[in-house]
This record gives sequence, C-alpha cells and structure tokens, in this order.
Amino acid sequence: MTDPRNPGPDPDPKKPSLTPPPGSCDAHCHIFGPTAKFPYAADRTFTPPEAPLEDLQRLHKFLGLDRAVIVQSAAHTTRHAVLLDALERGAGRYRGVALIRPDTPDAEVAQLHEAGVRGARLHFTPHLGPAPSMETIEAIVAKIRPYDWHLALHVAGDGAAEHEKLVRSLPLTVVIDHMGRPGLRAGLGSAPVTALLRLLDTGSVWIKLSGSDRIATRPPSMADSAALARKLARHAPERVVWGTDFPHPNTHGFVPNDGELVDLLAEIAPDAAALERLLVTNPVQCFGF
Repeated sequence: MTDPRNPGPDPDPKKPSLTPPPGSCDAHCHIFGPTAKFPYAADRTFTPPEAPLEDLQRLHKFLGLDRAVIVQSAAHTTRHAVLLDALERGAGRYRGVALIRPDTPDAEVAQLHEAGVRGARLHFTPHLGPAPSMETIEAIVAKIRPYDWHLALHVAGDGAAEHEKLVRSLPLTVVIDHMGRPGLRAGLGSAPVTALLRLLDTGSVWIKLSGSDRIATRPPSMADSAALARKLARHAPERVVWGTDFPHPNTHGFVPNDGELVDLLAEIAPDAAALERLLVTNPVQCFGF
C-alpha cells in the first residue's frame, strides 16, 4: 500500500516549449522499484508509488534530457541494487548518489564507484529520520574521500544557515540539494539564502536548482522559487546544476508538471550560454560524466 502523502508524479506532463541543448542532464531524480524486483526497505520512513527506470527514461526522452544523476532513495535505504541496475543499463549516461553508513563495507563503496556513483547523501530533514551525528559524518567522509565523491546535503528551513559551519569544515566538495529548501516567505534576503551565497563563494560548494515546487509559496505559481534559482545561478553560474526531482517523493499537496519545470529554465538561465552551462557543462564537471 502506498502512502497517501506520496501521490506520485503528474501522469500527463506537458511538452516543454523550451528545448534543452544536447547532452542536458537531470541532476536530481529517483527510481522506486519495481518492488517485485527491488523491494522497499522494511525500515523506510515513507512508501512511494512505484516509479521504475522505464518511467524515468520515458520522461527524459519526452522532455529532451540525455543524462541523469540518480539519487538513492530513503525508501530503498542502503540497498543499492536498484541504483546499480540503473547505472548499468544507462551505459554511461547516468551517475549515482548513494546512501552510505559508517559500517558500509569498503568493498561495497568501491563497487558503487566502479558502477558510476559519485556522491553520498546525508539527510537533515526530520521526515527522513534523525540527522547524522558528527561522528557519523566523519566516518562517511573517510569512506568516500579516496574516491573524490561529493557529499550531498538535504536541508530545509534555516538548515543552510544552521549547518554553514559544518559545510565549511568538510574536506571535500559539497552539493546542496533543492536550493537548501529555505522558507521563501522571508524573502531572498533571509539568513538561509545569504548563507547559500556565502557557501557558493567558498568555491567547494555546488547547489542543485531543483525542488522549485517544494519551496514555492503560492503554488501552482513557482515564480518565487524561480527567482531564488535565478539569484543563485547569477551568483555562481559555474557551480549550479538543475534537476526535476522526479517522481517528486514526499510531495504534499502540489505536484508539479515536469514539462512546466523544464519551461521554468527560461527564467533561471535566460540565454543559450547560461542554459548550456547549467544543463551540460556544469554536470559534466560536478558528476564526472
């Protein structure tokens, strides 16, 4: 039985008016199941509808996206079979972000790297479980640093400001998911937004311009979240990437149309050079395509 709080993606995406350039990358998306082959973990914190690789590939073909970064879901926890299968079938078009624990065997980390994983994700959002301790973070960093992986951080609210000191202390590249999910009712001068700008200035922090639907204050309009994405992209155009977040897990109320998310790129990267950098050049550098 699926969780009613996870309705799944819009089944009828619109054809975008914007045509992404060749080699464009969806830098944040997920795969769920099929559960008959890749069952969800018993200790998961949510139960999404199935969204297998075939659904993702169909969507990407429709939208005009050629590459993807597939982020291991907390519904599958550290069972990476679903991710490994997708990376193999992607034949070089995909990269992965894993969920690593301090007790993850070194041999498994090596296997994940060989398959195309280039990052490990940490959650600082209560709905996905307790935040990791500093001891846990240090153990995970020690496991992934030899492979030059990035550390992906999922924060929300004031999290970008609250964890700024932590991010600055990390001895590797950090990628902040979903623009840090700040509350936009406080405007673009709020503490978490200014923290994001300072972190971009370090030169070792990247930001995913994904999750516009999650932080929009007046959905279905995403004008305010697009304004944040545009601000971040102008501030550090060489260290931002973009993603759909398909199939939009843990979405409560407003589920975006993925074609409309692509068209939002016209506001975020308003010229061909900016679009090429955001969708093609930057993902190659950040994820090692």
